[in-house]
Amino acid sequence: WSAVPMYVYFNFFPFPLGGSNFDGLRPNGKGLPVDQSSRGQDKPESLQPRQNKSKSEITSMVRSSTITVSDKAHILSMQKFGLRDTIVKSHLVQKEEDYTYIQNFRFFVGTYNVNGQSPKECLRPWLSDGVQAPDVYCVGFQELDLSKEAFFFHDTPKEEEWFKAVSEGLHPDAKYAKVKLIRLVGIMLLLYVKQEHAAYVSEVEAETVGTGIMGRMGNKGGVAIRFQFHNTSICVVNSHLAAHIEEYERRNQDYKDICSRMQFCQLDPSRPPLTISKHDVILWLGDLNYRIEELDVEKVKKLIEEKDFQTLYAYDQLKIQVAAKTVFEGFTEGELTFQPTYKYDTGSDDWDTSEKCRAPAWCDRILWKGKNITQLSYQSHMALKTSDHKPVSSVFNIGVRVVNDELYRKTLEEIVRSLDKMENANIPSVSLSKREFCFQNVKYMQLKVESFTIHNGQVPCHFEFINKPDEESYCKQWLNANPSRGFLLPDSDIEIELELFVNKTTATKLNSGEDKIEDILVLHLDRGKDYFLSVSGNYLPSCFGSPIHTLCYMREPILDLPLETISELTLMPIQTGDDGSQLESPMEIPKELWMMVDYLYRNAVQQEDLFQQPGLRSEFEHVRDCLDTGMIDNLSASNHSVAEALLLFLESLPEPVICYSAYHNCLECSGNYTASKQVRGSTEQHVVSPRPRGAEGTETAGKIQQKNHLDENILASIFGSLLLRNPAGHQKLDMTEKKKAQEFIHQFLCNPL
Repeated sequence: WSAVPMYVYFNFFPFPLGGSNFDGLRPNGKGLPVDQSSRGQDKPESLQPRQNKSKSEITSMVRSSTITVSDKAHILSMQKFGLRDTIVKSHLVQKEEDYTYIQNFRFFVGTYNVNGQSPKECLRPWLSDGVQAPDVYCVGFQELDLSKEAFFFHDTPKEEEWFKAVSEGLHPDAKYAKVKLIRLVGIMLLLYVKQEHAAYVSEVEAETVGTGIMGRMGNKGGVAIRFQFHNTSICVVNSHLAAHIEEYERRNQDYKDICSRMQFCQLDPSRPPLTISKHDVILWLGDLNYRIEELDVEKVKKLIEEKDFQTLYAYDQLKIQVAAKTVFEGFTEGELTFQPTYKYDTGSDDWDTSEKCRAPAWCDRILWKGKNITQLSYQSHMALKTSDHKPVSSVFNIGVRVVNDELYRKTLEEIVRSLDKMENANIPSVSLSKREFCFQNVKYMQLKVESFTIHNGQVPCHFEFINKPDEESYCKQWLNANPSRGFLLPDSDIEIELELFVNKTTATKLNSGEDKIEDILVLHLDRGKDYFLSVSGNYLPSCFGSPIHTLCYMREPILDLPLETISELTLMPIQTGDDGSQLESPMEIPKELWMMVDYLYRNAVQQEDLFQQPGLRSEFEHVRDCLDTGMIDNLSASNHSVAEALLLFLESLPEPVICYSAYHNCLECSGNYTASKQVRGSTEQHVVSPRPRGAEGTETAGKIQQKNHLDENILASIFGSLLLRNPAGHQKLDMTEKKKAQEFIHQFLCNPL
């Protein structure tokens, strides 16, 4: 190690060297490249060259992280060099300013809610408004497709339509390479760079987070692309948050969910996933849906007509929530000097004249976070009239750290030589601030967090929680350590959070007593010793995760019953009518299911977007507590929160409402209502429980639909996946099964019983 071997330069060089790396990335004559997966697995293709400046020349010269690893990953995986390379990397990060300089690049960021429309006009007034061609384009769409097929089957031809429209609308004075396309239902994000910059883009990853009903539907949520540009990490987020003026708390929750759940894998598998906040530059765009409050429609329009945007902005929900530090803490937004971008009559610049007459609002926004960022423009584009929204754009000068090759090599040599001098045979050792953790009164779907600090001694070390003998994971399913692995420099600290969360997968065994809040974690140091952490606590049984036939035997609230009784009833097999059991006759329907259905029947018959609009997490916890304690008179929650609780209840059942034995018969007779009723009748004869009558919820939903115009197809699809589950244990039905399940439930919504 007295001299620096060549492979070390290759290993730590921050961007590709030489032209040979781009073999196979030449234009292949296939026309417009489309990311067929729409979920982050691009295959390089290219556009044809522009003819008479009518089409953009787009090439996918940018390499994803799955392509760039090659020999680098092999070298890093060699045991001889693993720890040393990590130390070198850490020192390089600390000395970054010694070998980099700041260079400004022009970023175009645009957002457009297209209201399910296909492109009908050229996008250049939006995308090519400036004289100077941007270096990077970040273009986001919302409501790309509002059809049921896009919502439930995640497939839409409009992805390619809008991709082509954007590619043809890019600035005519430059040629661009497509870096990535990512889509979640109607939320799509496109990233392009000038072709000459493509070689300096690496570690490209894309992820999605759905925040719709039950926290997973993709009609609301976010998509994001992260990448390394020269030596600066950048994350671009496109989000569509909850609608309606009164739902600002739900929008706040959607934002927090996207931040906490959006995670990107790293090249080094020993390192924890990256979150949005772990980037040098964050660009956040989208239909954030924050409205103007406290002013009536006419007052809002009058202020707009007077161009008194400053007064109007004082009533903007996003401004108010940012000032209260409930969302976008640390982010910046430019001054709003343009009129609200929502809601217009499609095809015009007229405000909404529909029956609802929505008040104008700045729904479409662009914010940023990071250093060396200057906003050059922030505007709407009234010329585009395809949608009931107007597109918004912002142009930034962003200072990116660019590597000086010679200074980089000198810095690397100094680090390697200093390591040679401090070869240390000492065994790594750490101290832990805490080793015993007690989680008291754990509840269903309520996150509990305990933290501790690892302080390292004088020897750099890798740490990792490792599996105990004969176990598949380092901890039980309801527990997670964040981060679960990492690297510590001498005399440094890291905080570890132990997150405990009980969901549908783990609740049943905790209810029955087959599992307990007890675990031992083993923290292992590479070349060092193991440390043992004790986790204990108690779980409060819940109707969520309890078998439906068990709940029928519980006439008292579950939290009023002894743990032994709950365990016996949970482990009890399904009782038939003539088995001679001494148990008291079961109720026909669990009281908890009846309470939720009754509440919706009494309060939600006029509720718009029922079973589609998510509720609030705090209200779900309140609903759960009321059900588990039997204090239903204290139930005070929005209809959306109770509806979502009903769906979560059905999802949490260890065996679905329509029992597994009837699954294949139900699918076979879907489309034949007479046969479907016979199947339903046969299951009723064999089970003394509301198992087939769990359609009770869907029948009620069908009655509600007659008054509030809920779409029975959407209801059938939502309930179909909950009431009919594959007994093989597949988490998701395949497309054919999903459609048959939807048809089976649809029949009972549209026909009298």
